[in-house]
Amino acid sequence: MSILVDENTRVIVHGITGRVGAFQAKTMNYGKARVVAGVVPGKGGQNLDGIPIFDTAKEARSETGGNTSVIFVPKQFALQAVLDALEAELSLIVCVPEGVPVHDVLKMKDRQRRGRSILIGPNSPGVISPGKAKAGGMSDKIYMPGSIGIISRSGTLSYETVNLLTQSGLGQSTVVGIGGDMIPCFDFVEALELFEKDKETKLIVVIGEIGGTGEIEAAKHIKKRIRKPLFALIVGASAPPGKKMGHAGAIVSGEKTTAAAKIEALRNAGVRVVENPFELRDVLASALWS
Repeated sequence: MSILVDENTRVIVHGITGRVGAFQAKTMNYGKARVVAGVVPGKGGQNLDGIPIFDTAKEARSETGGNTSVIFVPKQFALQAVLDALEAELSLIVCVPEGVPVHDVLKMKDRQRRGRSILIGPNSPGVISPGKAKAGGMSDKIYMPGSIGIISRSGTLSYETVNLLTQSGLGQSTVVGIGGDMIPCFDFVEALELFEKDKETKLIVVIGEIGGTGEIEAAKHIKKRIRKPLFALIVGASAPPGKKMGHAGAIVSGEKTTAAAKIEALRNAGVRVVENPFELRDVLASALWS
Protein backbone atom coordinates (compact mmCIF):
# COMPACT_ATOMS: atom_id res chain seq x y z
CA MET A 1 0.00 0.00 0.00
CA SER A 2 0.89 3.69 -0.07
CA ILE A 3 -0.92 6.95 0.52
CA LEU A 4 -2.23 9.50 -2.00
CA VAL A 5 -0.54 8.04 -5.11
CA ASP A 6 -0.10 4.48 -6.38
CA GLU A 7 0.00 2.34 -9.53
CA ASN A 8 -3.43 3.62 -10.52
CA THR A 9 -2.43 7.28 -10.53
CA ARG A 10 -3.16 8.98 -13.85
CA VAL A 11 -1.75 12.50 -13.98
CA ILE A 12 -3.16 15.59 -15.66
CA VAL A 13 -0.61 18.42 -15.89
CA HIS A 14 -1.97 21.94 -15.68
CA GLY A 15 0.45 24.17 -17.58
CA ILE A 16 1.96 21.36 -19.64
CA THR A 17 3.13 23.66 -22.45
CA GLY A 18 5.21 25.81 -20.13
CA ARG A 19 8.93 25.14 -19.75
CA VAL A 20 8.63 23.54 -16.30
CA GLY A 21 5.37 21.74 -17.02
CA ALA A 22 6.68 20.23 -20.24
CA PHE A 23 9.85 19.00 -18.55
CA GLN A 24 8.15 17.58 -15.47
CA ALA A 25 5.45 15.84 -17.51
CA LYS A 26 8.16 13.53 -18.82
CA THR A 27 9.39 12.67 -15.32
CA MET A 28 5.98 11.61 -13.98
CA ASN A 29 5.76 8.52 -16.17
CA TYR A 30 7.12 6.68 -13.16
CA GLY A 31 6.45 3.18 -11.95
CA LYS A 32 3.08 2.23 -13.38
CA ALA A 33 1.71 5.77 -13.09
CA ARG A 34 1.32 7.77 -16.29
CA VAL A 35 0.75 11.32 -17.48
CA VAL A 36 -2.39 11.03 -19.56
CA ALA A 37 -3.28 14.65 -20.36
CA GLY A 38 -2.40 18.30 -20.12
CA VAL A 39 -4.65 21.28 -19.49
CA VAL A 40 -4.00 24.68 -21.02
CA PRO A 41 -7.04 26.94 -21.63
CA GLY A 42 -7.21 27.87 -25.31
CA LYS A 43 -4.94 25.05 -26.46
CA GLY A 44 -7.43 22.20 -26.39
CA GLY A 45 -6.97 19.81 -29.31
CA GLN A 46 -3.20 20.17 -29.40
CA ASN A 47 -0.72 17.67 -27.97
CA LEU A 48 2.75 17.60 -26.46
CA ASP A 49 4.84 14.59 -27.45
CA GLY A 50 1.67 12.59 -27.90
CA ILE A 51 0.03 13.77 -24.67
CA PRO A 52 -3.38 15.28 -25.52
CA ILE A 53 -4.13 18.80 -24.29
CA PHE A 54 -7.56 19.97 -23.17
CA ASP A 55 -9.09 23.29 -22.22
CA THR A 56 -10.39 22.00 -18.88
CA ALA A 57 -9.65 19.25 -16.40
CA LYS A 58 -13.23 18.01 -16.66
CA GLU A 59 -12.71 17.31 -20.37
CA ALA A 60 -9.33 15.71 -19.65
CA ARG A 61 -10.80 13.42 -17.03
CA SER A 62 -13.70 12.42 -19.25
CA GLU A 63 -11.49 11.60 -22.23
CA THR A 64 -8.47 10.03 -20.52
CA GLY A 65 -9.48 8.85 -17.05
CA GLY A 66 -7.07 11.23 -15.33
CA ASN A 67 -7.53 11.30 -11.56
CA THR A 68 -4.69 13.51 -10.33
CA SER A 69 -3.63 17.05 -11.23
CA VAL A 70 -0.18 18.54 -10.80
CA ILE A 71 -0.19 22.29 -11.29
CA PHE A 72 2.84 23.91 -12.91
CA VAL A 73 1.60 27.43 -13.66
CA PRO A 74 2.76 30.87 -12.49
CA LYS A 75 1.43 31.81 -9.05
CA GLN A 76 -1.00 34.39 -10.47
CA PHE A 77 -2.79 31.62 -12.39
CA ALA A 78 -2.74 29.00 -9.62
CA LEU A 79 -6.23 29.79 -8.35
CA GLN A 80 -7.78 29.36 -11.78
CA ALA A 81 -5.99 26.03 -12.28
CA VAL A 82 -6.92 24.70 -8.84
CA LEU A 83 -10.57 25.67 -9.22
CA ASP A 84 -10.61 23.94 -12.62
CA ALA A 85 -9.17 20.74 -11.09
CA LEU A 86 -11.65 20.91 -8.20
CA GLU A 87 -14.51 21.32 -10.65
CA ALA A 88 -13.40 18.08 -12.29
CA GLU A 89 -13.51 16.33 -8.89
CA LEU A 90 -10.05 14.83 -9.27
CA SER A 91 -9.00 12.72 -6.30
CA LEU A 92 -5.68 14.52 -5.76
CA ILE A 93 -4.47 18.01 -6.70
CA VAL A 94 -0.88 19.11 -6.10
CA CYS A 95 -0.29 22.86 -6.32
CA VAL A 96 3.42 23.48 -6.94
CA PRO A 97 3.74 27.31 -7.29
CA GLU A 98 5.23 29.23 -4.38
CA GLY A 99 3.95 32.57 -3.12
CA VAL A 100 0.33 32.21 -4.22
CA PRO A 101 -1.59 35.21 -2.79
CA VAL A 102 -3.18 34.41 0.56
CA HIS A 103 -6.68 35.45 -0.55
CA ASP A 104 -6.37 33.04 -3.49
CA VAL A 105 -5.40 30.21 -1.15
CA LEU A 106 -8.41 30.95 1.05
CA LYS A 107 -10.65 30.68 -2.01
CA MET A 108 -9.05 27.35 -2.90
CA LYS A 109 -9.59 25.99 0.61
CA ASP A 110 -13.19 27.16 0.69
CA ARG A 111 -13.99 25.46 -2.61
CA GLN A 112 -12.06 22.31 -1.65
CA ARG A 113 -14.08 21.89 1.55
CA ARG A 114 -17.23 21.57 -0.55
CA GLY A 115 -15.84 18.70 -2.63
CA ARG A 116 -14.00 15.42 -2.21
CA SER A 117 -10.61 16.28 -3.69
CA ILE A 118 -7.45 16.31 -1.61
CA LEU A 119 -5.57 19.55 -2.31
CA ILE A 120 -1.88 19.75 -1.38
CA GLY A 121 0.11 22.98 -1.44
CA PRO A 122 0.71 25.65 -2.54
CA ASN A 123 4.50 25.48 -2.67
CA SER A 124 4.46 21.69 -2.61
CA PRO A 125 7.22 19.70 -4.30
CA GLY A 126 4.70 16.87 -4.63
CA VAL A 127 4.05 13.34 -3.45
CA ILE A 128 5.96 10.18 -4.29
CA SER A 129 5.53 6.51 -3.44
CA PRO A 130 8.91 5.11 -4.51
CA GLY A 131 8.69 2.60 -7.33
CA LYS A 132 4.96 3.18 -7.76
CA ALA A 133 3.97 6.74 -8.65
CA LYS A 134 5.01 10.37 -8.54
CA ALA A 135 2.92 13.54 -8.64
CA GLY A 136 5.29 16.48 -8.48
CA GLY A 137 8.72 17.75 -9.38
CA MET A 138 11.06 15.79 -7.10
CA SER A 139 13.85 13.67 -8.54
CA ASP A 140 12.80 10.03 -8.23
CA LYS A 141 16.45 8.90 -8.33
CA ILE A 142 17.00 9.60 -4.62
CA TYR A 143 14.04 7.53 -3.37
CA MET A 144 13.71 3.81 -2.71
CA PRO A 145 10.74 1.65 -1.65
CA GLY A 146 10.44 0.92 2.04
CA SER A 147 8.37 1.42 5.18
CA ILE A 148 9.18 4.96 6.37
CA GLY A 149 6.50 7.58 5.78
CA ILE A 150 7.71 11.18 5.59
CA ILE A 151 5.76 14.44 5.88
CA SER A 152 7.71 17.63 5.23
CA ARG A 153 7.11 21.38 4.92
CA SER A 154 10.48 21.84 3.23
CA GLY A 155 11.11 20.27 -0.16
CA THR A 156 14.88 20.81 0.00
CA LEU A 157 15.21 19.36 3.49
CA SER A 158 13.12 16.35 2.54
CA TYR A 159 15.39 15.73 -0.46
CA GLU A 160 18.50 15.88 1.72
CA THR A 161 16.96 13.58 4.31
CA VAL A 162 15.59 11.06 1.82
CA ASN A 163 18.88 10.90 -0.07
CA LEU A 164 20.71 10.13 3.18
CA LEU A 165 18.17 7.45 4.13
CA THR A 166 18.31 5.82 0.70
CA GLN A 167 22.11 5.71 0.75
CA SER A 168 21.80 3.88 4.07
CA GLY A 169 19.27 1.36 2.75
CA LEU A 170 16.29 2.93 4.54
CA GLY A 171 13.39 3.03 2.08
CA GLN A 172 10.24 5.11 2.10
CA SER A 173 6.58 4.15 1.72
CA THR A 174 5.42 7.64 0.67
CA VAL A 175 6.98 11.10 0.96
CA VAL A 176 4.53 14.02 1.15
CA GLY A 177 5.60 17.64 0.67
CA ILE A 178 2.80 19.66 2.26
CA GLY A 179 4.37 22.99 1.26
CA GLY A 180 5.93 25.90 3.08
CA ASP A 181 3.57 28.78 2.37
CA MET A 182 1.68 30.55 5.15
CA ILE A 183 -1.60 28.67 4.68
CA PRO A 184 -1.34 24.98 3.72
CA CYS A 185 -4.31 23.27 2.11
CA PHE A 186 -3.16 19.88 3.44
CA ASP A 187 -1.53 19.65 6.85
CA PHE A 188 0.45 17.34 9.11
CA VAL A 189 -2.66 16.02 10.84
CA GLU A 190 -4.29 14.90 7.59
CA ALA A 191 -1.09 13.18 6.46
CA LEU A 192 -0.60 11.52 9.85
CA GLU A 193 -4.07 10.02 9.68
CA LEU A 194 -3.34 8.49 6.28
CA PHE A 195 0.00 7.06 7.38
CA GLU A 196 -1.53 5.64 10.55
CA LYS A 197 -3.94 3.62 8.41
CA ASP A 198 -1.34 2.52 5.85
CA LYS A 199 -0.19 -1.05 6.52
CA GLU A 200 3.04 -0.55 4.59
CA THR A 201 4.21 2.36 6.75
CA LYS A 202 5.98 1.23 9.94
CA LEU A 203 7.61 4.51 11.05
CA ILE A 204 6.52 8.11 10.50
CA VAL A 205 8.80 11.14 10.18
CA VAL A 206 7.72 14.78 10.56
CA ILE A 207 10.05 17.41 9.09
CA GLY A 208 9.03 20.88 10.26
CA GLU A 209 10.34 24.39 10.58
CA ILE A 210 9.59 27.72 12.21
CA GLY A 211 6.37 29.57 11.41
CA GLY A 212 2.74 28.59 11.75
CA THR A 213 1.37 26.15 14.31
CA GLY A 214 1.04 23.03 12.17
CA GLU A 215 3.56 21.06 14.18
CA ILE A 216 1.83 22.05 17.45
CA GLU A 217 -1.50 20.79 16.10
CA ALA A 218 0.24 17.64 14.91
CA ALA A 219 1.59 17.02 18.41
CA LYS A 220 -1.91 17.27 19.90
CA HIS A 221 -3.22 14.81 17.32
CA ILE A 222 -0.33 12.41 17.82
CA LYS A 223 -0.96 12.27 21.54
CA LYS A 224 -4.61 11.32 21.00
CA ARG A 225 -4.70 9.17 17.87
CA ILE A 226 -1.35 8.05 16.43
CA ARG A 227 0.12 4.75 17.64
CA LYS A 228 2.95 4.18 15.18
CA PRO A 229 6.50 5.23 16.18
CA LEU A 230 7.14 8.87 15.32
CA PHE A 231 10.30 10.87 14.73
CA ALA A 232 10.73 14.57 14.03
CA LEU A 233 13.29 17.04 12.75
CA ILE A 234 12.45 20.73 13.36
CA VAL A 235 14.77 23.32 11.86
CA GLY A 236 15.18 27.05 12.47
CA ALA A 237 16.13 27.09 16.15
CA SER A 238 18.45 30.06 15.58
CA ALA A 239 16.06 32.11 13.43
CA PRO A 240 15.54 35.68 14.69
CA PRO A 241 11.92 36.73 15.42
CA GLY A 242 10.15 38.52 12.58
CA LYS A 243 12.62 37.50 9.85
CA LYS A 244 11.42 35.24 7.05
CA MET A 245 13.70 32.27 6.52
CA GLY A 246 13.21 30.84 3.03
CA HIS A 247 9.55 29.87 2.79
CA ALA A 248 6.78 32.41 3.01
CA GLY A 249 5.47 30.60 6.07
CA ALA A 250 8.86 30.25 7.78
CA ILE A 251 8.74 33.27 10.06
CA VAL A 252 8.61 33.44 13.85
CA SER A 253 5.52 35.49 14.68
CA GLY A 254 4.61 34.25 18.16
CA GLU A 255 5.77 31.88 20.87
CA LYS A 256 4.00 28.86 19.38
CA THR A 257 5.70 29.39 15.99
CA THR A 258 9.25 28.94 17.30
CA ALA A 259 11.29 25.79 16.82
CA ALA A 260 11.67 25.42 20.58
CA ALA A 261 7.90 25.40 21.17
CA LYS A 262 7.36 22.82 18.45
CA ILE A 263 10.12 20.57 19.72
CA GLU A 264 8.72 20.69 23.25
CA ALA A 265 5.18 19.92 22.06
CA LEU A 266 6.32 16.97 19.98
CA ARG A 267 8.48 15.55 22.75
CA ASN A 268 5.58 15.84 25.17
CA ALA A 269 3.52 13.80 22.69
CA GLY A 270 6.07 11.00 22.76
CA VAL A 271 7.85 11.86 19.50
CA ARG A 272 11.60 11.25 19.23
CA VAL A 273 12.96 14.66 18.11
CA VAL A 274 16.42 14.74 16.52
CA GLU A 275 18.80 17.58 15.74
CA ASN A 276 19.88 16.79 12.17
CA PRO A 277 19.31 14.38 9.27
CA PHE A 278 22.28 12.21 10.29
CA GLU A 279 20.86 11.59 13.75
CA LEU A 280 17.49 10.90 12.13
CA ARG A 281 19.08 8.26 9.90
CA ASP A 282 20.68 6.58 12.89
CA VAL A 283 17.55 6.43 15.06
CA LEU A 284 15.42 5.19 12.15
CA ALA A 285 17.95 2.45 11.38
CA SER A 286 17.93 1.43 15.03
CA ALA A 287 14.12 1.38 15.15
CA LEU A 288 13.81 -0.71 11.98
CA TRP A 289 16.68 -3.12 12.41
CA SER A 290 17.06 -3.60 16.16
